[in-house]
Amino acid sequence: MVRRSVPVQRPAIRLRGRHDGALPTHPSTGASTSASLLPRGVVVLLGLACTVVAVAGMRSVSDILGPVLLALMLTVTASPIGSWLRRHGAPAWTAGLALIVTVYLILLGLGGALGFALARLIDLMPQNQAHIAQLRADATRTLDGVGIGPQQVQELTAPVRADGVADLVHAVLGGALGVLSNGFFLLAVLLFLCLDAVHFPARLRRAARERPEVVGALRGFAQGTRRYLLVSTIFGIIVAVIDTLMLWALGIPLPLLWGLLSFITNYIPNIGFVVGLVPPALLGLLEGGPRLMLAVIALYCLVNFVIQSVIQPKIVGDAVGLSASVSFLSLVFWTWVLGPLGALLAIPLSLLTKGLLVDIDPATRWIGALISSTGAQEEPATGDRPAPVPPG
Repeated sequence: MVRRSVPVQRPAIRLRGRHDGALPTHPSTGASTSASLLPRGVVVLLGLACTVVAVAGMRSVSDILGPVLLALMLTVTASPIGSWLRRHGAPAWTAGLALIVTVYLILLGLGGALGFALARLIDLMPQNQAHIAQLRADATRTLDGVGIGPQQVQELTAPVRADGVADLVHAVLGGALGVLSNGFFLLAVLLFLCLDAVHFPARLRRAARERPEVVGALRGFAQGTRRYLLVSTIFGIIVAVIDTLMLWALGIPLPLLWGLLSFITNYIPNIGFVVGLVPPALLGLLEGGPRLMLAVIALYCLVNFVIQSVIQPKIVGDAVGLSASVSFLSLVFWTWVLGPLGALLAIPLSLLTKGLLVDIDPATRWIGALISSTGAQEEPATGDRPAPVPPG
């Protein structure tokens, strides 16, 4: 007896889809989406796993990625020069050359100013040998007078020496100067990016026909980066002028140089003033003792609190669309990922991430209202809404 197998037709398995087999559509846009085929918790976990892998990858190649992103920021900032020249009939090679010269001058100016500040401060250290020795003797007597043992006194006063102060200064300013450490690689990346930037607007116009959301996100990133740098430059000039006059009135050596340093460090949000504070505070300690150092610290903190912690974050947030808390967390995150360069690029990189992950997709644009400093005005609760006024 031969047994014949009859195929059994099983019903199709459907995961939160429609009965006709079509993909579900987004409630607001009407576009079909496959993300709703999975539970929302699984989607969130997959997104977090991908984020961890991406961040780990960026950290592993931070030495290469950091200079590339710095070159991108400089090119985006100076790209209107090439666009303006092209609109006025200049050939492509002229616009590209002007763009290259501009970004090279900016880069060399920043690196030269930081290097000059470090060299001048180290040169001043041998001239203050007597002040450092006197400061150490005063600290030893003070600690011995409060009952601290000789061994503990020696350990506490060991850093108060000329080479120790120079090492501290070198560590502080050397970290800022390390932003430009990969000089040749950075210059090469800038060269190619500037040459491509001349033709990039035309490429964006062609790409906008197929992917308008992506092009809009890239344009938003470029405009936000320029606005951020413009606002930071204006406030940096204001802070530099105030700091220079303040240090000159207190008798701190090289006040113009430290004003220039405060202008450069103003591009680092929230904590940039600390880097610019260390050299004049040390010189105040050597020139006038703890009282002058405390005066420098107090005045610097006052200027930072009023201008950089109250006024500037509000204007920067309105200009780029990021809240103050998001800006600070961006500084912490990107510094951890990219090192010192991350502190300088924190806001532009957050704008790029926001554009590519939030603004590009209608399903995730609601996140922008949560992290923006200019979100929609609060709507009244359902029970608090005023009753409609009858006509007449």
